[in-house]
Amino acid sequence: MWLGRYQKGLTLLVVLPLMFACGLWIQGRIFPFQFDDLLVGLAAVADLGIGAPYFVARLAGAGAGEVIAITYEYGNTYVIVAGLLNMLAVLDVFDIAMGRK
Repeated sequence: MWLGRYQKGLTLLVVLPLMFACGLWIQGRIFPFQFDDLLVGLAAVADLGIGAPYFVARLAGAGAGEVIAITYEYGNTYVIVAGLLNMLAVLDVFDIAMGRK
């Protein structure tokens, strides 16, 4: 939004936290930083990519995930993809600000 792209900025500002919240709501898990299993560690980094909603969810105690829930894997996917998309949005903003795009 600082770069004058209000529609894109507002869309990302609403959609990405909503996607993260939906992932938690359908029993997704916020992964711990345990790099003995590489995929769990990478998922934790991806979860952290969403930014402030990650810390709000951790403080609220959300994101425990219920493995026996039917929607567990879908929730994990929503949470991880929301973080990764936010990282891509940040890189896109950086490229626009630097004049490369």
